[in-house]
Amino acid sequence: MKKIIIVSAFILGTFNAIAQITNVEEKFDLPTILSESSGAIFFNDKLIIHNDSGNENKLHELDTISGVVTRTVTVTNATNIDWEDIAQDDTSIYIGDIGNNNGDRTDLKIYKIIKSDYLNSINITAEIINFSYSDQIDFTANPNNTEWDAEALISFDANNLILFTKNWVDGITKAYSIPKNNGTYTVASLTTTLTSGGLITGATYNPSTEKVYLIGYNSILQPLVWSSENFTNNDIFSGINTQTLLSSLGLEQAESITYVGANRYFITSETFNIPPFSDNGKLISFTTNDNLLSIIDPEAIVVSLYPNPIEDVLFIVGLEFTSVEIYDAKSTLVYKGNNQKINVSKLSKGFYLVKINLKNHTYNIKKIIKD
Repeated sequence: MKKIIIVSAFILGTFNAIAQITNVEEKFDLPTILSESSGAIFFNDKLIIHNDSGNENKLHELDTISGVVTRTVTVTNATNIDWEDIAQDDTSIYIGDIGNNNGDRTDLKIYKIIKSDYLNSINITAEIINFSYSDQIDFTANPNNTEWDAEALISFDANNLILFTKNWVDGITKAYSIPKNNGTYTVASLTTTLTSGGLITGATYNPSTEKVYLIGYNSILQPLVWSSENFTNNDIFSGINTQTLLSSLGLEQAESITYVGANRYFITSETFNIPPFSDNGKLISFTTNDNLLSIIDPEAIVVSLYPNPIEDVLFIVGLEFTSVEIYDAKSTLVYKGNNQKINVSKLSKGFYLVKINLKNHTYNIKKIIKD
């Protein structure tokens, strides 16, 4: 668990506007196993959460209705030195071992996990992306007083992740683009920075609205959210940056944020104890009124398939789908077409992923079992 210090006041943020964040709700206390939650994504109808430094190299699936951890997956070739955020794209999950409270780490890395591996086993092996900052020349340990700490990571496009720093010194957050392929990289900061007004601890990019949301907290441990939009290329802070204080939550060590739909988000907070204040970690939700890129709301599209498990013929039900792809457990494409009735009798028994492409250029992914 990271040491928390109530830091001195920061300069106010770049731009403050009328909040578009509504319906902020504390859903429930997180189970004890997630008391040091640090990163979260929503995948396969579950919230996938990891803890931070010194905890196990595990991902935990949380049912957001019952509050129960239903599955735990171990990344066998990884060590949780300081896992701080998690991101995803169509095919992969990325875990950021990027925490650096002392500013002296030379082993920063991101673990890349194939989603089909994750769904098919509770013990998985990751590819490794190693990186360093091109503008860091001093590696002297300076606990909780460094600009080289980071806790926020997003998947931005097909080729790149973007990392956001948690700057303990003056609250200036930088963004760095990191390739998604395994290897070793020296990365340079993007052009525009953000005067965050606090410590940035998590991030998510919503492709339905092309907006980035950052979570963090200010000098009195009050949660805050930044939204970034209308930016140029991948220079996230070059557009409009809006800060919203989640004052109704009181004191919370907010640690992660993930989009669930076009206008719905989850936040997790970490258990903290700063006498005389203490609180349990929580799952928190909020909604937004962001404009969608399509007139069709992907949350309103209902596409289903049956039967499941299946023996011979798979039926796709829904008017908004354009094509269907089926992948086996090794991520091999075994079917592609646009029929609502698919003969799968020749497929081997086992687990498959069905990608249903929609008219609004989004997609649903469902899993089936072939008997």
